Amino acid sequence: MTSASSPPTKAGAINFKYLGNENGEFAGEYSTYVKQFGDPKDSARTPLIVLHGGPGLVHDYLAPFSDLYTKFGTPIILYDQLGNGLSTHLKDMPSRFWKIDLFIDELVNIINTLGIKDSFALAGHSWGGILAAEFAIRRHPQGLKHLILTDSLASSALWNQSNAQLMQAFPIAVQEGLKSGMKDPHKFFAALKEFHAVHGCTIKPFPPEYLHTLEQVFGPDGDPTVAAAPVLNNWTIINELPRIQVPTFVINGRNDISQDFVVKPFFDGIAKVKWVTFEKSTHSPFFEERERYMGLINDFLN
Repeated sequence: MTSASSPPTKAGAINFKYLGNENGEFAGEYSTYVKQFGDPKDSARTPLIVLHGGPGLVHDYLAPFSDLYTKFGTPIILYDQLGNGLSTHLKDMPSRFWKIDLFIDELVNIINTLGIKDSFALAGHSWGGILAAEFAIRRHPQGLKHLILTDSLASSALWNQSNAQLMQAFPIAVQEGLKSGMKDPHKFFAALKEFHAVHGCTIKPFPPEYLHTLEQVFGPDGDPTVAAAPVLNNWTIINELPRIQVPTFVINGRNDISQDFVVKPFFDGIAKVKWVTFEKSTHSPFFEERERYMGLINDFLN
């Protein structure tokens, strides 16, 4: 069972003025939907921004992180990345619009708008961990105090290797559905739910926030624009990891898609790092071992 999550203390859209890519293309004004638990500027605790997975998912399934506010007083900030959820959708943008630096610029805008650039922590789940690590490396933020890479990946090749390996234990129909990708969204989503029931989140039925998150991309009314973009083609961060200087907490589950070999480069490459594997979890230990997970996050942040 999952325990209920707290209602936010503030939620709404903030303006995101994007200056465009390196060639000045795609400049425009968009909006990012942000949800806050507690006041990040009026707290003795460093606020934690939590970055959702995907690319292309939404923030809703990260609701358990609100426990860190209700139990320990840590202000929590969740948001829908551009193109997803309650943020601006841009279905007609070409694939080259969707770059890691775009999402980093959006994150920087949130940090500056909330007035927390001098002191904040980041937690990134799955793709969110990629975004958090790339932000730390590319922008060298002076105010970043702690980094949490939960159920993430150090290269797309390792992630693909893990998926291919785990897929072999499933019926042929599930394997074919997963391989079909967005060419056959209905078939893919059906297979994805079968796969995630074993390696994504083993709580039955799926927590409503978890299922809602998947439906925002793969459901009949979902928007797969960002999920279908080649953001992570041939991506790796392994050789850049020594440039991460802040204390870092690496997390995965024993039956996670982010298997040990997928996250081990973080442990090997980052200087100030700890690594915990949740033995009763898959890709969502914040649901599956919620109390212990939040306790360890709190300990790390303090």
